[in-house]
Amino acid sequence: MEERPSRILPVIMFSQFAGTSLWFAGNAVLGNLQAELNIGPGSLGYVTSSVQLGFIIGTLVFAFFVISDRYSPRKVFFVCSVLGALSNLGILIPAEGLPLLLTFRFMTGFFLAGIYPVGMKIAAGWFKKDIGEALGYLVGALVLGTAFPFLLKATGGAFDWQSVVLSVSAVSVSGGVLMLVLVPDGPYLSTGTKFNPKAIPVIFGSKGLRSAAFGYFGHMWELYTLWAFVPVLLSAYGVNNGEAVNVPLWSFAVIGAGGIGCILGGFISKGRGSAPMAFYQLLASGLCCVLSPLVFFAPAEIFLGFFVFWGIVVAGDSPQFSALVAVKAPREYVGSALTIVTSIGFFITIISIQSVGYLAEFVSAEYLMLFLVPGPVLGLAALWGSVRHEKNWQ
Repeated sequence: MEERPSRILPVIMFSQFAGTSLWFAGNAVLGNLQAELNIGPGSLGYVTSSVQLGFIIGTLVFAFFVISDRYSPRKVFFVCSVLGALSNLGILIPAEGLPLLLTFRFMTGFFLAGIYPVGMKIAAGWFKKDIGEALGYLVGALVLGTAFPFLLKATGGAFDWQSVVLSVSAVSVSGGVLMLVLVPDGPYLSTGTKFNPKAIPVIFGSKGLRSAAFGYFGHMWELYTLWAFVPVLLSAYGVNNGEAVNVPLWSFAVIGAGGIGCILGGFISKGRGSAPMAFYQLLASGLCCVLSPLVFFAPAEIFLGFFVFWGIVVAGDSPQFSALVAVKAPREYVGSALTIVTSIGFFITIISIQSVGYLAEFVSAEYLMLFLVPGPVLGLAALWGSVRHEKNWQ
């Protein structure tokens, strides 16, 4: 068996971080874009959802044509990192109004389908028994990548908004190059069956998979909507309480904290199992939804600490749900199950983001996150039977 070089995991992690930094690049500079393009605050939901929609379509296309099986996944990753970076640069093209911006964000999301899932496949080619732990690190890198544009924006005078966009694209390309040059195809790299949409009844006929999938759906109802509206919530707190809140910096802290949850969750799940780990993190994030209005009346230290904790638990269950879906799916349909469940989950994020964006026009910011409560509640209900009757799903 080929020995795994020590560089493999760090390079995959950095490349995953670099590629997924494209995800919220538009959100990080949205205030500037709203001024440049004369578009209203309601554009937040559309900009975020266009990336999500692009990712959904891209995931289905890549799966249907078995792209990462026909071609070396590291080459697919490289090409998509470059094309995603170029799509991201479309933000800089002068235009009037929203349609062109949404088109480029959609394209960015489409090519992210060749980065996030393909990066996981590359890792699976090098890790076998320790894939769960590796997955925790990789999703943690994804979370940090998602938060990274906000960190660049937080540097203030060091980077104008155009430089933020350029920097994110450059980082994405560098990640693709490193993956191509330093990570050869691994000894466990496998080819999957062609995506089969007719497998849906078979897949959801599995009680264990239904439990994992519906838990994941509840998690996704909350996750990306919280991430999208973190800057709105931070700004509202600052305005309402007369506090000077560095919105980009704390947006980075809240979103990026999810990386801690992913890594810690991966370690703990080795002894406790993925289902309990996912359950308790989803429970904690659901409680944060319920308590969120109260912290708007708390001192800044408590408010910001609360949101950083929420950032940890809201993302920390992501790799555990992925592991559960993979374990509980019928073996001949693992690839199709992951594709179907992921696509439905991201479609749910669009509904949630657009709904909260609509409510934001009528509801005070401190009450917006109450709308997310049903997601964790339904997810917990789906997981409860499995947590109660199975000590360890893995």
